[in-house]
Amino acid sequence: QAQLVESGGGSVQAGGSLTLSCGPSASIDDPSFPCMGWFRQVLGKEFEGVATIRTSGTRMYYIDSVKGRFNISLGNAENTVYLQMNNLQPGDTATYYCAGDYLCTPERIRAGIMTSWGRGTPVTVSS
Repeated sequence: QAQLVESGGGSVQAGGSLTLSCGPSASIDDPSFPCMGWFRQVLGKEFEGVATIRTSGTRMYYIDSVKGRFNISLGNAENTVYLQMNNLQPGDTATYYCAGDYLCTPERIRAGIMTSWGRGTPVTVSS
């Protein structure tokens, strides 16, 4: 059972924007994660970390092509995170997953090891 729920995916043309939202599943009561993040998977390609944010406010972006276009932020409610995506490009087409973790070490991010996950929301960018 997914412990996080994403929303906000959809289809846009290149240059458009979307904001993804993620919050806790109503049936799950996880402790507050000190770190939350977004991952994505393009069909047939590797799963990759997009960005993480800590409750301290520290942000990390793991894909060079999204720097300056994507912004990750925390919501006011616990275990809530957003991903503002601007100037979307066809290469951003993927299923985006929200995740929460207690550590968010670089090793865990690279391996896609997080404590809780959502089921994903698809983003399609047409040229």
